[in-house]
Amino acid sequence: MNGRQPPPGALAMVSGMGQLRTYPHGVTSWIDTEQPDLEGACAFYAGLFGWELTDASPPVGPGSYVIATIDGQDVGALASTPTAPAAQWNTYVAVDNADATAAAVTANGGALVTAPRDAGPAGRAATCIDPFGAEFRLWQAGRRLGAQRTNAPGAWNFSDLYTPDRDAAMAFYTPLFGWRAAELDQGAGTMLQVPGYGDHLAATVDPGIHERQASAPAGFADVIGGLVVIGTGETPRWHVTFTVADRDDSAATAQRLCATVVSSSDSMWTKDALVRDPQGAQFTVSQFTPPDGDW
Repeated sequence: MNGRQPPPGALAMVSGMGQLRTYPHGVTSWIDTEQPDLEGACAFYAGLFGWELTDASPPVGPGSYVIATIDGQDVGALASTPTAPAAQWNTYVAVDNADATAAAVTANGGALVTAPRDAGPAGRAATCIDPFGAEFRLWQAGRRLGAQRTNAPGAWNFSDLYTPDRDAAMAFYTPLFGWRAAELDQGAGTMLQVPGYGDHLAATVDPGIHERQASAPAGFADVIGGLVVIGTGETPRWHVTFTVADRDDSAATAQRLCATVVSSSDSMWTKDALVRDPQGAQFTVSQFTPPDGDW
């Protein structure tokens, strides 16, 4: 990692309002990992993050699907892919209509790996690649609305797009999702925003988000991820980051569970470690260390 991680908040924690968290069109809403050895992956991530795991596999269809929760709230999922060449983490973007957005993906220069299809009553999904080859997924929510616990230890913090060309990437994604790329101050780097998302959070699950983030860069409540420009030879991709209470402790735990800590870095906002799990999927663990105290 390059140490450019922004402060958490793009995915604000569910508050005590008792509401289910919903995701407007264009907001990153769900993550899962595909693993050749699902049992091994479940043991690793439960040991690292304290996840509770529930089998949610469809009655008909290939493979298995396991939902991960913390305190009963969905944080992500693990899927079996016995024929896949390597494990990976996937990022889903909420859409109002998966079929219409999938058609826009191809019309705008991307491609479909998997056409939209129902995941039972949970929702409707499609797998896409952008013009540079970065894979992402669409999620039209049914019963499963998206991650319900975020930005807390053991849960998803945000996802970053790694791309060789910022302007070309935004020309592709903005018509699909309404994204805006913003160079926020205070060292936060290039952030992807859905205008009005912070107001949505304030009106639903996080009424205090604007007040709590008063010292954050302006517009941070609308952030749904980040964008990192990569160099020649690097692979375009979406990369997942998890919040942890202690970066060093989490890195040590990952190593004890047979993962590899690829690198560690400290930034203005966070202490991070890039981890490769035992089957090869990479992700980041991030400890929030704000310069002006917790907000």
